[in-house]
Amino acid sequence: MNSLANTPDSPLARQRAALNTPTDLGPKATKDIAAALTVLLADVFALYLKTKNFHWHLSGPHFRDYHLMLDEQGEQIFATTDAIAERARKVGGTTLRSIGQIHRIQRLLDNDADYVTAEDMLAELADDNRRLTGFLRGTHGVCSEYNDVATASLIENWIDEAERRSWFLFETTRSRR
Repeated sequence: MNSLANTPDSPLARQRAALNTPTDLGPKATKDIAAALTVLLADVFALYLKTKNFHWHLSGPHFRDYHLMLDEQGEQIFATTDAIAERARKVGGTTLRSIGQIHRIQRLLDNDADYVTAEDMLAELADDNRRLTGFLRGTHGVCSEYNDVATASLIENWIDEAERRSWFLFETTRSRR
């Protein structure tokens, strides 16, 4: 039975071959870049859901402005998810498969509190976006190590977007600090 498992026609071999995407980056680069992108993707999904959570549960005198800002930011964050996952596949790797996997590897914390003030929501999202910027820079470093300029270039744009979100969130709460 074991000898059949290692043949090119075995079910295991067919399963693995089905997701092999040709790339010139090499197996170690594929493994390292796809792994870094997958963890990054888990963080981006966590930030997206927290942003939408706060968008849905916001209250207070600046409701409309904050609600619209968080909706805009949530859309921007969500837009990066597909690009991150597709980069992992383009370089020959795989990526997230479930919400459970996101929970196991995300580095950004969830917020399940019944009530969070608008100011605390915005401050927490500003901190999370700054942390995400650091994670993006770390992933950029992995890509640079293997000369994956395409992924590095995308990450540079995502860094700029995360910095802009951090800036807007910070400035929104600045007068109260």
